[in-house]
Amino acid sequence: MRFTGKVAVITGAGRGIGRACAERFLAEGAQVVLGDVDQAMVEVTAAELGPNAAACLCDVSKKADIDALIAFAVERFGRVDVMVNNAGIAIVRDYLEVSPEEFDKVIGVNLKGAFMGTQAAARQMIKQGDGGVIVNMSSINSGLANPNLATYAISKGGMNQVTSTAAVSFAPHGIRVCGVGPGTIETEIIKGAFMNRAGGEEVVLSRTPIGRMGRPEEIASVVAFLASDDASYFTGETIYPDGGRRVLNYTVPVNKERG
Repeated sequence: MRFTGKVAVITGAGRGIGRACAERFLAEGAQVVLGDVDQAMVEVTAAELGPNAAACLCDVSKKADIDALIAFAVERFGRVDVMVNNAGIAIVRDYLEVSPEEFDKVIGVNLKGAFMGTQAAARQMIKQGDGGVIVNMSSINSGLANPNLATYAISKGGMNQVTSTAAVSFAPHGIRVCGVGPGTIETEIIKGAFMNRAGGEEVVLSRTPIGRMGRPEEIASVVAFLASDDASYFTGETIYPDGGRRVLNYTVPVNKERG
């Protein structure tokens, strides 16, 4: 129960990794605000998770929505101790076919959203005067070149700098800022972008030494660690639960039985 008496705010919390993070924080004693652009879905999720979970409509690309999300958390539960900037989108497109509108959309949600979420949470934490933790959901693609995911990779590379610069900026206030860069995780985004393409699973497993995709709850456990006092000397860095992908410099034979 590492988060008893703590309040966590999570964006993109209606499903996938965001929901798994909410479940983990609730299981460890926190009260949790779930922000999501899909109001119907996030309200259902919050209802399923119980009385210590509250839903809030939030488009993270809009500053007014981010500010309202933090204000809602304070109004509902009294404070903000943990902020998880998890909301994200991905557009699979050949590099030369990416339109300016698509670029702006991905950057607006993934990068600008994390930047504004970090600002808003930090302002509230500074006001409270007793520190806090911000966790930004990056990606293995922040440091790998996938031309069909250019806008996503660019946004996540930038997010890593949001994490590092904010960590230095907020350290005097006792606020830690960390990042998590998952590998390929079994979420709706992955299923939609890759698994419905011929040979998609084969490609994913061939570059993952551990032999399977990750699960949302495995990422949630890393987020919970970083947000806890167990990681009290950790700030400014992004860590990668990726099944060994970052250290791999070749593909491996696929053995589906290993998963």
